[in-house]
Amino acid sequence: MEKHKDFFKDVFDVVRLIPKGRVTSYGAIARYLGTGRSSRMVGWAMNTSHSQKKPVPAHRVVNRDGLLTGKMHFTPPSLMQKLLEKEGLKIKKDQILDFKKHYWDPGVELRL
Repeated sequence: MEKHKDFFKDVFDVVRLIPKGRVTSYGAIARYLGTGRSSRMVGWAMNTSHSQKKPVPAHRVVNRDGLLTGKMHFTPPSLMQKLLEKEGLKIKKDQILDFKKHYWDPGVELRL
């Protein structure tokens, strides 16, 4: 876990930039960080994000199809959906409706 600490911090920094009402995917974060094959590691980072002193809006990170695959890491699991709905997103059967409309790609949005 210690060797992944900097990667996790980088993930948290990106996730904190996702605007309210927008979502991104594990893979998009991995690609932005230059580690395109590490989307699972982004997921692991999200699993530990709840223990960070500075809040990480992990509910804004979903899988590439807009599914709330990380909901089991919220207490209760329905919290992920509630947080997204509070930000204006509509969800049906654990999937974000109009996913592409709400998708935020850090590789595009954070370009210098």
